[in-house]
Amino acid sequence: MAARDAAIARALDKADPAVRCYLLYGPDESASRALAQRLATAMGPDAERIDLEPAQIVSDPALLTDEAASISMFGGARHIRVEGVSDTCLAAVEALLEAPAAGNPVVLIGGALRKDAKLVKLVSGHPAAMAHVSYVPDAGDIDQVAMELGRAQGLRIGRDIARRLSAAAGGDRAVLASEIDKLALYADASPEQPREAEHAMLDAIGADMGEADLTRFTDAVLGGDEALLDAEVTRLVQEGREGVGLVRALLPQLIQLAAIRAEIDRGASPAQAVDKAGRAIFWKQKDKMAGYAMRWPSPRIARAIERISEAGREIMRASGPGPIAVEAELFTIARAAGRRR
Repeated sequence: MAARDAAIARALDKADPAVRCYLLYGPDESASRALAQRLATAMGPDAERIDLEPAQIVSDPALLTDEAASISMFGGARHIRVEGVSDTCLAAVEALLEAPAAGNPVVLIGGALRKDAKLVKLVSGHPAAMAHVSYVPDAGDIDQVAMELGRAQGLRIGRDIARRLSAAAGGDRAVLASEIDKLALYADASPEQPREAEHAMLDAIGADMGEADLTRFTDAVLGGDEALLDAEVTRLVQEGREGVGLVRALLPQLIQLAAIRAEIDRGASPAQAVDKAGRAIFWKQKDKMAGYAMRWPSPRIARAIERISEAGREIMRASGPGPIAVEAELFTIARAAGRRR
């Protein structure tokens, strides 16, 4: 079945045994991963997680069903995750849903799948499966997410604190959740002993996440300045930010750029489109983001998001190419931007 936010959260939080398969997809992949983590938390810290590649279940459609029915070698709970799914995985998911029994829940994470994709239709229409699409939130939505995440941790987060947290996370819900976890720990907050979040607490834990020193990096990529990008990547790698860290720095900016460009495509002026994003964009960056949005057509932004996301997934695989894959994609994106200056 297709599920709204509250329904999918409830099902994942209790690891609903009636649900064999969850399909989490949409342009906001960070939200899909944050939802997948809710199931992992519900399964418990000792649960075994099995990661499969899409290519594995495409070449062997029975593998997904076999893993879902298998018993952990340690006798405990287990769950299966497959990232990067598409319609090519349809046969494997059909076999899973048609099997007499499954046992272990399966989470499928996809990107911006179409609503009429065969995989989406299959999962949305099956009583033992749930599908949920995550869209890139606007400034008001992500502020509300921050407040709700805080409430679950025993933190009372006001609108101004929420805005600061969501801006620092760049719209990435996984990063936002991590920052709120740190804030709750610092404040010694819990649902039983709630605390009021304060600006001083954010200052103490450094919740701005070095936003200022990442501006030059994102400007280098989006503005097509390869010389600056080379210097910034070298600096960030020396600071321990490489691979996935660079993806997480750039991806929210690309997603924000996509939202701005979409407004322009609907008839808004660049200034109007940027203003609609509100405080999600630092005021000093508004003119630059408007310029980048005019330089980048929507299909090219979508392609950049797809490529950098895939590079991030690749380096997380044991047999992947390593951080160099991300750096190569960064320069490819910058080179394309440079040709449009």
